[in-house]
Amino acid sequence: MRRLLAKHPIPQPLWHEVTGRITTLQHLDTHERVRLHELATWFLANKVINGAHDLEVTPAMKVAIAAQACLLILNLDVSYFDGWSEIILYPSAFRVQRNQPDAFGLVHPEASNLSGEAWLHGPVILSWDDVARDIFNHQAGHNVVVHEFAHKLDGLNGAMNGMPPLRGSMHRERWTTALAHAYDALCHEVATGKQPMLNPYAATNPAEFFAVISEYFFTAPQVLQSCCPDVHHQLALFYLLPTKA
Repeated sequence: MRRLLAKHPIPQPLWHEVTGRITTLQHLDTHERVRLHELATWFLANKVINGAHDLEVTPAMKVAIAAQACLLILNLDVSYFDGWSEIILYPSAFRVQRNQPDAFGLVHPEASNLSGEAWLHGPVILSWDDVARDIFNHQAGHNVVVHEFAHKLDGLNGAMNGMPPLRGSMHRERWTTALAHAYDALCHEVATGKQPMLNPYAATNPAEFFAVISEYFFTAPQVLQSCCPDVHHQLALFYLLPTKA
């Protein structure tokens, strides 16, 4: 890592300028900030960020994405980001079209606009407008970079299903019980028209639930701890990063 830091340095003025704007990083102590700088340096040396639709990706944009992505592995290991190499950055929300089955099993093309997407064995795709929104207009429970890179961690077991590879000291049954109970409760609230404390999008499926609760863990831990204390505890064990509420 020391050789990498010397060969591919992120200039300190640029680092401080960019990370100083990101609300999600402001609770980090000095040691954590140094560690995050090292991880972001590794990230930018090993991943390529390509602009789509003629978007010019500036050094500041690269640092902003790397810093937020590496927050997830701050106390983990760079191997958690193995198996892929590219981030595709669109200027704004991008349109995708997929075939979706209806209630009768018939398949129809369906188009939607996305702010981000993570492929299991491929790139992470982001909308810069949405990344910038999360930096300059911080909203509790919203961070597209955290969301999509949480999907990448989730997929390390071979499928994005809300069951990432747990650390050796963790208990699969406790993880499953905590998340399944909270997910079922959220689905019930959404189905009955109640206003949940968490983003209703988390009720889409277990994979989206994991990505959304990761957003809350890093951007609004007090909300997650209030409504789902067992889930907050499991994420603190997984990320090895007890958050400061």
